[in-house]
Amino acid sequence: MKHISIVVPCYNEEEALPLYYEAMLPVLETLRAQGADVDFVFVDDGSGDGTLRVLRDLHEKDGRCGYVSFSRNFGKEAAMYAGLQHAKGDYVAVMDADLQDPPDMLPDMLRILEESPADDPVDCVGTRRTDRKGEPPIRSFFARCFYRLINRISKTEIVDGARDYRLMTRRMVDAILSLSEYNRFSKGIFSWVGFKTRWLEYVNRERVAGETKWSFRKLFLYSIDGITAFSTAPLAIASFSGMAICAVSFIALLFVFIRALVFGDPVAGWPSMICIILFLGGVQLLGIGILGQYLAKTYLEVKNRPQYVLQEKNLKE
Repeated sequence: MKHISIVVPCYNEEEALPLYYEAMLPVLETLRAQGADVDFVFVDDGSGDGTLRVLRDLHEKDGRCGYVSFSRNFGKEAAMYAGLQHAKGDYVAVMDADLQDPPDMLPDMLRILEESPADDPVDCVGTRRTDRKGEPPIRSFFARCFYRLINRISKTEIVDGARDYRLMTRRMVDAILSLSEYNRFSKGIFSWVGFKTRWLEYVNRERVAGETKWSFRKLFLYSIDGITAFSTAPLAIASFSGMAICAVSFIALLFVFIRALVFGDPVAGWPSMICIILFLGGVQLLGIGILGQYLAKTYLEVKNRPQYVLQEKNLKE
């Protein structure tokens, strides 16, 4: 039988986990009928509620439910990376515990991988939302802007509405794990490693329990991580802006010099001069800030700290 490992990052999902497990039971039976054995790798990302207790109970109840627990909150990216490291299946799925990722899509995802032709194999079946129903309009607007922006400035295509929910072959998972960078942006990494991906679409679903952990601020910072991880365009924009402003400043200097020679009146125009000085200062600070973002990422990579620290582990033998 084929072996599927399902990686489930969890952060304060005490209420959602029992509902997720019950929803997965009929799906597991369907997968078994398709010739696939399944185990879970739940990753407790330093939750502050009873998530770890629920995972211990699930493991006692069902040996297929293995888990690893972090010593503190390291973030979803670290949780997914840890889950992929501990997943031993021929196929590996990544999905959330809040049931926004429909479990009933897994059998179709497996069928697509199994039936793909040997001369043109599909190594990943990903999912994308066709709408953003239930999200605040301002959040949806900026999300769409982010996808348009990053696909313009990056050579790595990131599909609008793509979820982390996907089923991958072992060779694709191994390729992802070979990228051990500290600053991770998985949506970009999934695309960067290549391999043929088939997309399945579905209508957005609400969480079954609990609250979202992604505030607007966290999403904004995450989008900056994605841009700096897969594009150097901001550095080029800062450089070109500097050259353009230097050219404009030189022309303005000639204009001021010629006007002073012809008309005199050196005092006039100080308000516009102040505006120019403030503008140039702002552009300089923006350029330094962009450079600082890349330098900070380099600093974190050079320190070579681990992605996460394990506190407890109990996996299926």
